[in-house]
Amino acid sequence: MFTGIIEAKGKIKSLTNSGTDIRLVVETQNLDMTDVHLGDSIATNGVCLTVVEYGNDYYAADVSQETIKLTGFKHYGVGNSVNLEKAMRADSRFGGHIVSGHVDGLGTVKAINKHTNYVEIWVEAPTSLLKYIAHKGSITVDGVSLTVNEVKDSEFMLWLIPHTLQETIIGSYKVGTEVNLEVDLIARYLERLILGSHQYDNTEKNSQKDSNIDMTFLAENGYLKK
Repeated sequence: MFTGIIEAKGKIKSLTNSGTDIRLVVETQNLDMTDVHLGDSIATNGVCLTVVEYGNDYYAADVSQETIKLTGFKHYGVGNSVNLEKAMRADSRFGGHIVSGHVDGLGTVKAINKHTNYVEIWVEAPTSLLKYIAHKGSITVDGVSLTVNEVKDSEFMLWLIPHTLQETIIGSYKVGTEVNLEVDLIARYLERLILGSHQYDNTEKNSQKDSNIDMTFLAENGYLKK
């Protein structure tokens, strides 16, 4: 689990194709590696990867062909910068929102408008994700927790302050850049709760027939106003 608060920018050192997956090695640069262990998770541009090898200034992870196909990894090469975040700690500040590190789809940067104190970026999202993207809701873009400032048709708009642009790879975006998107996890669970409840309607109705609890019982015992 992550928060979407980027800890450092890393750089892809090597990509080695093993036939079934790709061994990715990332130079961690300013990321503190003193508490990293084998098997730990590090979000790399928003993709949760498992550390299979590491040192003071790097880590390696195996990326499946499926992950490469469904994320921006299909465009990455040696020298590309990536956003890095270690898995969240239970005793640290929760500054972003709940991020799982499971990318839902790819978005495309459609416009970048520079203002005095911020940059406005419009991103086109896949049709399947639009229902989860809400005005003033949270979304993860390449691992960065951001607030949606406007939604229009198939696009949503973000406001980026100078600090975010400097500390993440968003500052290097251009029109046409593809980005990893992860929608708000709560929205997905809510959808499942609502849709999943229908299949249990008949089961619930049958169980109510065998119960002695009805509206009269609830009223008589103070649970409802008479």
